[in-house]
Amino acid sequence: MTSIQQEPLGSPASESANGEREAERRRYGLLLVTTLVSLAVQGTVAPSAGQQVVVSALSGASLVLALRAAQLSRRLIRLALALALVVVAVTIVRVTAGGIGDGAARAMNAALVALGPPAVAIGILRELRSSAHVRLEAVMGVLSLYILLGMLFAFTFGAIDHFGGDPFFGAGQSASVAHCLYYSFVTLTTVGYGDFAARTDLGHTLSNFEALLGQIYLVTVVSLIVSNLGRPARRGQPPA
Repeated sequence: MTSIQQEPLGSPASESANGEREAERRRYGLLLVTTLVSLAVQGTVAPSAGQQVVVSALSGASLVLALRAAQLSRRLIRLALALALVVVAVTIVRVTAGGIGDGAARAMNAALVALGPPAVAIGILRELRSSAHVRLEAVMGVLSLYILLGMLFAFTFGAIDHFGGDPFFGAGQSASVAHCLYYSFVTLTTVGYGDFAARTDLGHTLSNFEALLGQIYLVTVVSLIVSNLGRPARRGQPPA
């Protein structure tokens, strides 16, 4: 029976591993903070040229941080950074010179945010496999992914309002950034206050998908990760 020797504390290998874990924790922590700041800016800051640029910048930053947290290739990170800069530049041109509609701006932000959740999911799976433990990094990752999903649907609802020809919300409610964000997270969390409601079949269908996704994600992924925080994986089984 072979024994597994662990690196002694204080050894170069142990210090290197600790440094890697600390760097990974900072990356996921920064990603979570960025998504929360973006959520706050969209929900509380009055619509303006500056707000639109900041929202696009935060969307791009979330994408780049998601890829960095997942430790994907530098080439992909550079492409994500280039895409983020293009979107920010287009947003600046739009708010200063016009010519680009609000629907296109929301669609571009949706495209940025949509690339974040798959990267976060890959990063979480890699982290669980490499560490064989459910650590704080995984918790911050699944929470960031959840917030990104809510923002993705919010941007999508806003784009549909401008491209679809008919208002997205019924009862004369405007599809402002704050309203779309509010409706999206009310739907994602299945709270269902009822003060906002989609009026088209497409809106109803997307809302159903978001509610199902949010409910299943909370009761499976988030609950599983949080309940196993700090626990080692069982021998012979993949990490939870």
